[in-house]
Amino acid sequence: MPTSNASSAPVNTDAAAKPAATSGGVQSLERAFDLLERMADAGGEVGLSELSASSGLPLPTIHRLMRTLVACGYVRQQPNRRYALGPRLIRLGESASRLLGTWARPYLARLVEETGETANMALLDGDEIVYVAQVPSKHSMRMFTEVGRRVLPHSTGVGKALLANTPPEEVRALLARTGMPAATEKTITTPEGFLDALEQVRRAGYAVDDNEQEIGVRCLAVSVPDSPTAAAISISGPAGRVTEAATEKIVPILQTVAKELSEALATTSAPQS
Repeated sequence: MPTSNASSAPVNTDAAAKPAATSGGVQSLERAFDLLERMADAGGEVGLSELSASSGLPLPTIHRLMRTLVACGYVRQQPNRRYALGPRLIRLGESASRLLGTWARPYLARLVEETGETANMALLDGDEIVYVAQVPSKHSMRMFTEVGRRVLPHSTGVGKALLANTPPEEVRALLARTGMPAATEKTITTPEGFLDALEQVRRAGYAVDDNEQEIGVRCLAVSVPDSPTAAAISISGPAGRVTEAATEKIVPILQTVAKELSEALATTSAPQS
């Protein structure tokens, strides 16, 4: 994009882009959020030395920030002196998940318009899939999944899309915790079968639930790339409409909408419809 400068003097683009970062208060806020994200990446519990090594911040600075986060309830100190994410983050996460669903609705509405089928958005919450948004099809025969419903990943298209790039040992551990009950006779009920299905997702670029959650229903799903939390979008409809031929037309639409939603979520303001 063409630009013009009123002066020929060199411009510090980094400083111009983030002028508030020079403020001590704002810098501390940025550092605190960075530490929370590093804790989440490390599994939710870390030591100060680990945070110092990964962030590059001096120990006294990290200790001061963690004291504040502990006092606010966003971090708790364990008996072993390590720090863990605190319970007050749960309420923030639940509210953010609801907002994520709200922001996704215009994109799901586009999916309905372009595919004719019900569109959904789901997140991986612990070991379960939770649906956070849905826009129903305009067909009289349509699929309906209640927002807030929780299901196990092994029998859903969104579950496959969300777990496709998870290391196999982590997938096996999840399946061991949840079990693999059969929702229908077509549900995958072995870890090996599910890992094979995830390999197919990686190759094809999309996931399929073919009568695995409910007989007569097919679902196509893709992950939302670079989403702030692992998310997937999908369409679901009667197997008689969501055929192999329809799949070839629907998948590129799903992938395009997922990419556009990802870009919208990456901006600093809420996505616009």
